[in-house]
Amino acid sequence: MLVALAAKCLAGLATGLRKKFGQYAGHVVPTILEKFKEKKPQVVQALQEAIDAIFLTTTLQNLSEDILAVMDNKNPTIKQQTSLFIARSFRHCTPSTFSKGLLKPFCAALLKHINDPAPEVRDAAFEALATALKVAGEKAVNPFLTDVDKLKLDRIKECAEKVELTGGGKVGGGADRKESRPVAGKAPVLSGAAGDKDTKENVVKSGPPKKAPAAKAGGPPKKGKQAAAGGGGSAGTKGKKGAEVKEIFEPELSIEVCEEKASAVLPASCIQQLDSGNWKERLACMEEFQKAVELMDKNEMPCQALVRMLAKKPGWKETNFQVMQIKLRIVALVAQKGTFSKTSAQIVLDGLVDKIGDVKCGNNAKEALTAIAEACQLPWTAEQVMSMAFSQKNPKNQSETLNWLSNAIKEFGFLGLNVKAFISNVKTALAATNPAVRTSAITLLGVLYLYVGPSLRMFFEDEKPALLSQIDAEFEKMQGQTPPAPSRGSSRHTVGAGDDGEEGEDQEEAGNDVVDLLPRADISDKITSDLVSKIGDKNWKIRKEGLDEVASIINEAKFIQPSIGELAPALKSRLNDSNKILVQQTLSILQQLAIAIGPNIKQHVKNLGISIITILGDSKSNVRAASLTTINAWTEQTGMKEWLEGEDLSEELKKENPFLRQELLGWLAEKLPTLRTVPSDLFFCVPHLYSCLEDRNGDVRKKAQDALPFFMMHLGFEKMAKATGKLKTASKDQVLTMLEKAKANMPAKPAPPKACSRAAGAAPAKCQTASGSGEDFMASSVDTKPDPKKAKAGGTAPKTKHSDINASLTKGNSSLTKIKPIKQGIQGKKVPSKSNLKEDDDRSGPVFVIVPGGKEQRMKDEKGLKVLKWNFTTPRDEYIEQLKTQMSSCIAKWLQDEMFHSDFQHHNKAIAIMVDHLEGEKDGVISCLDLILKWVTLRFFDTNTSVLMKALEYLKLLFTMLNQEEYHLTEIEANSFIPYLVLKVGEPKDVIRRDVRAILNRMCLVYPASKMFTFIMEGTKSKNSKQRAECLEELGCLVESYGMNVCQPTPGKALKEMAVHIGDRDNTVRNAALNTIVTVYNVHGDQVFKLIGNLSEKDMSMLEERIKRSAKRPNAALAKQVEEKPQRIQSVSANTNMLRKGPVEDMSSKLKIMYRTYRIQARNMSGHSEATHTVPREFQLDLDEIENDNGTVRCEMPALVQHKLDDILEPVLIPEPKIRAVSPHFDDMHSNTASTINFVISQVASGDINTSIQALAQIDEVLRQEDKAEAMSGHIDQFLIATFMQLRLIYNTHMADEKLDKDEIVKLYSCIIGNMISLFQIESLAREASAGVLKDLMHGLITLMLDSRVEDLEEGQQVIRSVNLLVVKVLEKSDQTNILSALLVLLQDSLLATASSPKFSELVMKCLWRMVRLLPETINTINLDRIMLDIHIFMKVFPKEKLKQCKSEFPIRTLKTLIHTLCKLKGPKILDHLTMIDNKNESELEAHLCRVMKHSLDQTGSKTDKGTEKGASRIDEKSPKAKVNDILAEIFKKIGSKENTKEGLAELYEYKKKYSDADIEPFLKNSSQFFQSYVERGLRLIELEREGKGRIPSSTAGRQTTPDFPALQAIGPYSCLLHGYAPQ
Repeated sequence: MLVALAAKCLAGLATGLRKKFGQYAGHVVPTILEKFKEKKPQVVQALQEAIDAIFLTTTLQNLSEDILAVMDNKNPTIKQQTSLFIARSFRHCTPSTFSKGLLKPFCAALLKHINDPAPEVRDAAFEALATALKVAGEKAVNPFLTDVDKLKLDRIKECAEKVELTGGGKVGGGADRKESRPVAGKAPVLSGAAGDKDTKENVVKSGPPKKAPAAKAGGPPKKGKQAAAGGGGSAGTKGKKGAEVKEIFEPELSIEVCEEKASAVLPASCIQQLDSGNWKERLACMEEFQKAVELMDKNEMPCQALVRMLAKKPGWKETNFQVMQIKLRIVALVAQKGTFSKTSAQIVLDGLVDKIGDVKCGNNAKEALTAIAEACQLPWTAEQVMSMAFSQKNPKNQSETLNWLSNAIKEFGFLGLNVKAFISNVKTALAATNPAVRTSAITLLGVLYLYVGPSLRMFFEDEKPALLSQIDAEFEKMQGQTPPAPSRGSSRHTVGAGDDGEEGEDQEEAGNDVVDLLPRADISDKITSDLVSKIGDKNWKIRKEGLDEVASIINEAKFIQPSIGELAPALKSRLNDSNKILVQQTLSILQQLAIAIGPNIKQHVKNLGISIITILGDSKSNVRAASLTTINAWTEQTGMKEWLEGEDLSEELKKENPFLRQELLGWLAEKLPTLRTVPSDLFFCVPHLYSCLEDRNGDVRKKAQDALPFFMMHLGFEKMAKATGKLKTASKDQVLTMLEKAKANMPAKPAPPKACSRAAGAAPAKCQTASGSGEDFMASSVDTKPDPKKAKAGGTAPKTKHSDINASLTKGNSSLTKIKPIKQGIQGKKVPSKSNLKEDDDRSGPVFVIVPGGKEQRMKDEKGLKVLKWNFTTPRDEYIEQLKTQMSSCIAKWLQDEMFHSDFQHHNKAIAIMVDHLEGEKDGVISCLDLILKWVTLRFFDTNTSVLMKALEYLKLLFTMLNQEEYHLTEIEANSFIPYLVLKVGEPKDVIRRDVRAILNRMCLVYPASKMFTFIMEGTKSKNSKQRAECLEELGCLVESYGMNVCQPTPGKALKEMAVHIGDRDNTVRNAALNTIVTVYNVHGDQVFKLIGNLSEKDMSMLEERIKRSAKRPNAALAKQVEEKPQRIQSVSANTNMLRKGPVEDMSSKLKIMYRTYRIQARNMSGHSEATHTVPREFQLDLDEIENDNGTVRCEMPALVQHKLDDILEPVLIPEPKIRAVSPHFDDMHSNTASTINFVISQVASGDINTSIQALAQIDEVLRQEDKAEAMSGHIDQFLIATFMQLRLIYNTHMADEKLDKDEIVKLYSCIIGNMISLFQIESLAREASAGVLKDLMHGLITLMLDSRVEDLEEGQQVIRSVNLLVVKVLEKSDQTNILSALLVLLQDSLLATASSPKFSELVMKCLWRMVRLLPETINTINLDRIMLDIHIFMKVFPKEKLKQCKSEFPIRTLKTLIHTLCKLKGPKILDHLTMIDNKNESELEAHLCRVMKHSLDQTGSKTDKGTEKGASRIDEKSPKAKVNDILAEIFKKIGSKENTKEGLAELYEYKKKYSDADIEPFLKNSSQFFQSYVERGLRLIELEREGKGRIPSSTAGRQTTPDFPALQAIGPYSCLLHGYAPQ
């Protein structure tokens, strides 16, 4: 009872919620099916009602798994009821819902049941199979019944005859009933010409019969293809009331009957004066005639009688133009107002065509023709008019007829027009001697191109080249435009008449009509057995001949029928040919075949198409690329349905071929997002997709991950998650994680293509805009075109999205939404819209709006995969829509409208606006830079040259401005722009290539050249030979300008890739590759040969010959060659002259170049929160300090910043290229050892960890051998720069890379630290390090110790301890002047930087304290003048009052301690060391020194007690007190060490016991509270133990003797090393 009640509840819920209940169906259906084991009839009935109600809320596909799972149940009642449920479900299905993948498992399960021992199970199975046979048809079901014996098969067929489908019909599937329903009860009203009794007669008169025959009388018309032009109707309708077009048939009347009818409605005087000899009487007669017609009612108007009266003598031979004009106007009026038939039209058309070329009456004649076309349909009218015009010899009439037709097609739409008839007439016109006729014909072709597409050109390929170029120019003009919305005829009424689904169907039908109208040849008779045997011959040359013949047959035929005889299997066998050239030729033929056959090629997908997919697994990339191109050519014609149906695709994906898998998955990832629906068979691919996610090949895994969201988009997360059930546990968890991630990035399904006009009759290819430029605008603003008759000056033309198109259409102010621009008539006038008028008036304010944090948020979203990454082969709709959304908040709307307009002229206008606002809105441009660059990449896919040229001009100005503003591109900006710019370097036009090269050069000023190198190297892999050649030349220029360090990932790998192109088939590419390697040779010498590795003998001889030739070239030629590269090096003349002096290479200048490169990279990678363009100011000072490190730099620093400004703006570009260019002479002056060391040092900073480790190992080997270590002399700064650049690379890049093995990073750190320790143990080498380099080295080491990520590593603590030791070595062994100066500058910088950590400054001060401790031993080696200058600058930047404002008191105490110590050691002589300070009054240094000296002298004079005045005691007791401090420092050092802490505490206890008055307070004051407490407790414990007053438990003692120092670690790793001294 409860089960029955629950079932009724479920039935009620399902019935009430309808489709909303569908999501719960999967949860309840298995339970209901299991409950069918109940035997009570009322329970079973309730369950049946429930499951039937639930089925209506979902689909059979969604329930299939649950149903099939129950089919194997042992309970016969469950099996019976499940089969009956399947039978009932099948009745609700249509043939289209029965895919092969759905039928196959159901039929297999039911076939088992027909052999079941239980009769009720067998009967239910027979019923289900019979229902399937009835609904899906024998063709679909019979393949699965092949093993069924005849008796059972007969029974299934017998049952099928008895099956009654939903709706009560026994015959015909649901699809047929659906098609006939719209016209029920309107049998006489037929589509197009079908209902016309004289259909046959009209067909005979007007041309060949079309493919859609008239429907039988009284029967419903087929929905498929509508009647074409022959019968007269322009478009078949759906039977909706507003869309009906009834053909008017009127028998031809005699002249007497006409006169009688006319006299009944016209004045008697009018009839009499029609043939008067006086023109004035005829004019008056016509005026009366016109008035009478205007007042006449439609039902009373005898159209044929009236036009016959007009044709009465003199008729159309009227000589007075005024009379003729009124006569023509009357024809138009009659056609518009009356019931105008083709019979009436035949009477006047000849006369109208005769007058169409008349200067005075031509426009009236055109208006009359348009009115007739509206009454009798354009296809019929157009054919009649064209045949009449070209049957006479008047060129003016022919020209104007063509012009009228061009305009009429735009107004009426294209549906039903006879393309073949027009083409023959157009060819006649193109051959005309009169230029006006030819021009009009070309204009008409342009209009036809809008509807037919590129295939139209095939009909005119035999024309003369000059004429063909004119046709191409016209086609190019039309490219990227969409046909305008029909404003006349029945087409306009059909818009919005049907629902969304019908609209989409009509579009497809209209497109198919256009394709079907093209004449197709039958080539099956040309595919002879001889030709097939040739294609399969053993000799490859004969096979090639056979393929050549096939190609020529297809070329000649142009358009062919799908029946190709034995050609399909012959071509299929050639796809497996051992000769790859023949495979490629076969693929090329298959591409031709797809274009020639058109959409009907879909019948060859299963036998030929899948074989093409197999070729994607070929090992040769060019074969795979050709295969992919062929597949895309086929899918353009067939769509994706045929490819995804069945298990063929999943079988291909199952093959464990990495090439096949990655290419196939990449193709699916590109195609699936564009589909609205997919066959259910796509699910068969899912298990193999999961397999690919765990493939050994990284590229396969990546492609599988990319495709995952698109599979989920169609199949749903739940279904895909359920499919993981068959995976192993480990694999399942991993795949589920990926599914969760993909779920967050799953795109929405594309909206239905409602924006294309069905009345326009454009082919689907045109609606979907296959061309690159068209795709850019698929998601652009949708304009609406007002009805010309209703539009007023202020009429609204709202912009609509897909969701509200129907709503806008019902308002009556818009006839059609569209994507591309509307041009009306030949003049190209546009209908103004209210929104545009409003926007024109409101264009004040900035066009680029600065949104705080907007760019950063966009980058964060892209990194977090919240939005699509800007990465595509051609831009899809979703990318354009995303860009529009992102721009909406930061770019003026009126500019957006121009940017995303469908007309290229608006793009030019947008670029002009952006150029105008470039200088005035620099900050705004920079804030929107990522969006601007993305929009420009879309323009790269346009086919219009003028847009491309203007975009490149804008980019040149943009990058010049960015360079002036010292802006540096972010990684996301670069990644979303540079790859697409590199594509354009292969353009066929020289002027575009030159501009792209110029932009690439300028980009090196705002983006590191080494990273540019990687992008350009990718460009060398293109199929475009021009692009390969240009990219190789650009690589040569980069190496020449920036040296070998620019080569990424390593010079060796980069050169090997370049050298591959020496053997290229294209001569230009070969030369470019040779020239590039010669350039590298000039920079690097003979090492090039080692880096390149093994080359073939031929390639090596070519290279050696080219190098010899380049060596003979005079220096002037070399200079000229460098000068030819425009804007590559913009150096000041002084530098240029210095470079031209000779081959001597100065190490200091090399260091400056290398350091400049580092500074630019550091500036680019800095993470400061300040605005990007303000950061470099700090670095300018540092750079000049380092470059001019000669003892007087700080005095001249402000002037140097001004003087070197240009150098800083163009860091690496100045000295490098020409110094490098003469490097072969440099080898004569320097030993091989020096050049080897230079090369190895350059490898230390490599982005590749293994390369860097190998280089460090080689240097370490040199440093460890005393006899070889001196070879490093002169290279120390260079080595240290490379080292801290690597440290920065690890910190910013490697540590952030989750994929990188952290053990590799630890290994690299170990090598770096080991090298540094080895170096700083050799005092002579350590003293060569300059102050600037030491400053950056200390910055890198302290940053490393504060990096919490290092502490988290397994060996992180060991790394930090090693760095601790290294820092001590650096402080002790470096040149003391340089290290002290470096620490003072570093402290100053850290206090100035807002983003700097307080811990960083604290560690720098602790280093200074250690340096102060060393001063007594090092004071005589220090350049005190330079140190005093550094202190002066510090005190100038941080006066005493400013220092006191610091959160910590340590900075002021550190400075005072340093000054006091120097005064103590030098006495009054310290005042003699202020010689380098120009203006001593700028800081308080001199005054402070005087105060200290005075205080010191006063204290020395009065012999006070040692303990009372600490300052005096430090001066009085020089050596004893210093010794005491040393002892205590050593003791505290032990306490701070985990290993020696117990020993240190014991020594401190003994020391205090021995010297009871000893003051340890200074050593404790600067440590943490925890450390102070620890020391006090430790001393107390020792005292208790030694005096025997108590015993401490072992566990507690253990904890106390081996303390953990979290507080100390928080301060930093050298706390324990630096505890020995604190400022007092």
